[in-house]
Amino acid sequence: MDVKTLCLAVLSQGEATGYEIKKAFEEGPFAHFQRASFGSIYPALSKLLAEGLAEAEAREQDGRPDKKVYRLTAAGRAAFHRAIGQEPEPDQLRSDVLFLLYFARELPKERVEALIDGYIASYRAQADRIEGCRAERAAAGAEIDPGKWLVSGFGVAVYRAAADYLASNRDALLRGLERPLEAAE
Repeated sequence: MDVKTLCLAVLSQGEATGYEIKKAFEEGPFAHFQRASFGSIYPALSKLLAEGLAEAEAREQDGRPDKKVYRLTAAGRAAFHRAIGQEPEPDQLRSDVLFLLYFARELPKERVEALIDGYIASYRAQADRIEGCRAERAAAGAEIDPGKWLVSGFGVAVYRAAADYLASNRDALLRGLERPLEAAE
């Protein structure tokens, strides 16, 4: 998805500032499957404004500069619906840690061990965080959107499966680093 569509998606949930849009991709509902940086969000918001797909309102804040709050226009909502009606691109996993682990032979064994252990802990923490949010929603008796429930459950399943895979293969990786390259192949 392009960043314009990602911004439309966040705004389809209600008005938001650029900061709030960024937070949706850092720790909010989209954090485990999409990314958007400030450097891409603000140009996308400018395009949405220029195309009449969003509008902005400056709101005063005590002792701070005004904040700009964005909301979808009717044309923006229609553009969002057209965008989510398109065929999606195939998923692509991007991971700095996996990239580094690919070159495990080039790194000190202690560094590889720290990377893989940190990655396992991070994945388990992400799964726990999402499960906690799901449990809070269920316990509160709040209406549960089936799409959001499926996506959050998928996130838990992927993070748990990845952590389990890495934990199951950790020792073999570390043992493999102890052998000369020719023997490992």
